[in-house]
Amino acid sequence: MNTDNQQRAVAWWLFACCAMVFLTMVVGGVTRLTHSGLSIVEWKPLIGALPPLSHADWLELFAKYQQTPEFIKRNHDMTLDGFQFIFWWEWAHRLIGRSIGVVFFVPYVWFLIRGKLRGALAAKVFGFFILGGLQGAMGWYMVQSGLVDDPRVSQYRLAAHLGLAFLLFGLMGWTGLGMMQRRAVPPAPTFTMRLGNWLVALVFIMVLSGALVAGIHAGLAYNTFPLMNGDFVPPEIFMVEPLWLNFFTNMATVQFDHRMIAWLLMGLIPWFSWRIWKETPEARPAAVLLTLWLAVQVSLGIATLLLQVPVALAATHQAGAMVLFGLVLWANHAIRRA
Repeated sequence: MNTDNQQRAVAWWLFACCAMVFLTMVVGGVTRLTHSGLSIVEWKPLIGALPPLSHADWLELFAKYQQTPEFIKRNHDMTLDGFQFIFWWEWAHRLIGRSIGVVFFVPYVWFLIRGKLRGALAAKVFGFFILGGLQGAMGWYMVQSGLVDDPRVSQYRLAAHLGLAFLLFGLMGWTGLGMMQRRAVPPAPTFTMRLGNWLVALVFIMVLSGALVAGIHAGLAYNTFPLMNGDFVPPEIFMVEPLWLNFFTNMATVQFDHRMIAWLLMGLIPWFSWRIWKETPEARPAAVLLTLWLAVQVSLGIATLLLQVPVALAATHQAGAMVLFGLVLWANHAIRRA
């Protein structure tokens, strides 16, 4: 196999890992929306991969869940059938997360032995494995925050957990794109490239703000658009003391920030795509898809808000955020390799 084919094989493997991260995020979103995330109260990296195999196993796990604040304060009338429903979502989420480790590590060792990964690239790609492990550990750290007096996971830990998933997705995807078409001399930065960099950062911030919205259930308030219960800026926006805490715990402020970032992206992404269309014909497909998906993602967000966060729609909106993030990265890469 020649060098180009070797590079492409590694790239496709990284894209497959990106798809696994995407799937994990989608299932994780449904797990959160169905309030299933606190159903498994222990972290057993190896043994935990096996589901309950007998009725006695189910009763043992249900007994452990019955000792949690979530059961005592919210689900005290839950039956074993109800517990099994939420258990399977959380178990599936953890199983896919474990599977990513296998899908990543085994081919990594193979590519390393075959000489397809060497030197700095091998170290860089192994860093993705470490980051994936940290992301999984953050997931358990997030769950622990909901196993105390207040049966609700910390919005800060939720944002960190989701942010690490997007970071891993982006780093692997960008590396894969680079290996599909290598360029000997990096292009001189242009204004459009710098704008693209800022858009990557802005979409990432948008994702974190969305995690805060989800973490404090801010999507269940102000279910009107474009105004927030008749106001562009709700009067409750700075009602919490100290002032900075509003940006993380106040439903009005958190949702307002999420909306404002969305409005900003609705102006900047079409401008970015227009500049690509003028300057880089080879990158036009990426620019068109990016603009079209922005419209889809905004529509999903508005519908999720107006319908008061139905599970299927909210999960699709969260998945759409990763699609948008991937398209921004693709557009940025396309204008650099053209």
